[in-house]
This record gives sequence, structure tokens and C-alpha cells, in this order.
Amino acid sequence: MSNQPIPPGRHLPIRPDWLAKGREDILEPELPIIDPHHHLWDRPGNVYLLPDLLADVGSGHNIRATVFLECREMYRAEGPPELRSLGETEFVTGVAAMSASGKYGATRCCAGIVGNVDLRIGSRAKGVLESHVTASGGRFRGIRNGSTWHADASLRIFTSGAPEGLLLDKSWREGFAALAPLDLSFDAWMFHTQLGELLDLARAFPQTKIVLNHVGGALAIGPYAGKRDEGFAEWSGHIRKLGACPNVVVKLGGLGMRLGGFDFAERAQPPSSTELAEAWRPYIETCIAAFGPERAMFESNFPVDKGMCSYPALWNAFKRLAAAYSRDEKAAMFMNTALKFYRLW
Repeated sequence: MSNQPIPPGRHLPIRPDWLAKGREDILEPELPIIDPHHHLWDRPGNVYLLPDLLADVGSGHNIRATVFLECREMYRAEGPPELRSLGETEFVTGVAAMSASGKYGATRCCAGIVGNVDLRIGSRAKGVLESHVTASGGRFRGIRNGSTWHADASLRIFTSGAPEGLLLDKSWREGFAALAPLDLSFDAWMFHTQLGELLDLARAFPQTKIVLNHVGGALAIGPYAGKRDEGFAEWSGHIRKLGACPNVVVKLGGLGMRLGGFDFAERAQPPSSTELAEAWRPYIETCIAAFGPERAMFESNFPVDKGMCSYPALWNAFKRLAAAYSRDEKAAMFMNTALKFYRLW
């Protein structure tokens, strides 16, 4: 089974039998962690709901809380289009309430919720954002409008459906202006070729908290296949400039996606945490150098990255990458940056 070719698609398939071949002991099992980026969904052949999340967060690492990131799941089937995304917030709020009961373990799953409001509605965004805050029981922390776009047709499957230059759009920015007054943040997801647009946005709205997802979408496929060094040079230049913006923080992760161009999923055995750390080190260390530990947070991006590695191996890899940092610096990257950014308690 594991030697069969990996089928094409937006995400790598999750293969429990293959992942089970790579069991390893948990490093630093007492280290407190907040996982600030995961999804929940019920899709054909791809289900990741509370029981699946509980199995992962309960697999050995000390996961204290998690933050749910929008993924266009459980939208309302009816009603005004701009309000349909409230269905996702309502769905996740129910999951969060279940977890908060304590019946499902010590981890507070979905303690923070990042939803979706299409900011192109301009001035109407304020009222919709307030509706999400109300629907969430106070757990709503911000939004994400995926803006991944590229002219290369081979990358189309990975794009969000947003138009070119979304973050520069006048109406979108009018909606974006509603975030800071409501103490809401923005999760930015794009390819590294678009990071200049985020830099412009961050400078234009210095009071708005922004977190760059998945180390900034460094591409190593499509037009960058076989050109990792070229892509890395472009990406790292943008990262250094964004690191100079005090209102921007970065999520350290997402490197298990197809976009990163790593071939671990094609191998007979899943990667060890040592192999992952070695492959991911240039990206992680570049981000930490640019932003500093106080503006960096490790993330799982599960279940997307589960196609490449298990939850225990992923966090072991992050712990290996953080081994040289001080106790306070590690506390920031594994917990405190996320705690502060998402105002979890």
C-alpha cells in the first residue's frame, strides 16, 4: 500500500498504517504547547472531527489548547451569502463547548476560533464580524481570507479562488479596517510570490495584528520545481522585510504540504522527527531570525500536514529545531506567542 504512487490532489492523503510505521518516543513531554492552527472538516474520504483531533492532541505531547482555523466547513446552506460562514463559527463553537466541559480531556480544543468573512463587502464587514463574535460565545479571534493566487496553471489546485491582488483591493481594505477596532486579528495565507502585498498591507495598517501562516507559503513545486534555492532566496528576502513590521508574527509550520516539494510521502517509511527537522531547518531558522521567538509560534496545520507525518513526529521535529534556544524563547514559540496573539486566557 505505502509503495503505491501518491494520488494527485490539493492535500496529501492520510494513511494511518503508513504513519504507524514511524513511532518514536515523545521528546520533552512536559513542555506546554498551544497548537495555534488546525482544521476540522467532514469531506468525502477525508474526515477530521473532534475524535480525530483528540487522538492527535492526546498522543503524548502536552497540548494545553488549540486554535481552529477556517476551512469553509459547515457553512449555512441558506440565507444571505455574507452570513453563511457563520455556520462554521457555530459548528466550531459547539466543539469548543464540548471540550470546555472537561469530558474529553485536559486540552481545551478550539479555545480560539479564526473564521471567514469576505472583506470585499467593505463597510458591512463590521456588522458581520460582530455576529461571529456573538455566535462564538466570545471565542472568535479573527479571520482568514485565503489569497493564494498564481498565474501558473499547475498551481491552480492550491489556490483559494481569490483574485490576483486581493490584499490591495480598495473594498477589501475597507473591510480589513474593521478588524483592529474590534480587537480582531488577520491570518494571512498566500504564496511567497505574493508576500510583497502583505508587506504593503502591514505597513498601511500598523495597528492591526497579522499572523503569516505556514512560514509564508514558500513554493518548491510548479515553476519552482527543481529550483529550491531560487525560491528560497526570493522567499527569505520577503521574510526579512516582514520581520521588520512589529504588527506581524509568523506561524512556524505548514511545511508538510505539497507546496514545500518534500518527497517524504513517497517513501516506504514515514519521516522521523530528525529527518523533518533537517529538511525544515532553513525555513524555520530564517523565520525565527527575522521575527524573533516572541513573534513566532509553532503550528501543526493538521490534518493537512498529517499526509506527511504524525502529530508526535511533527512536534518532536519542532522540539529538535528549538533545542538551542533558551527556556523563555522555547516557551514563547510553543505557547506564549499564541497565547498572547489569540488572547486565549
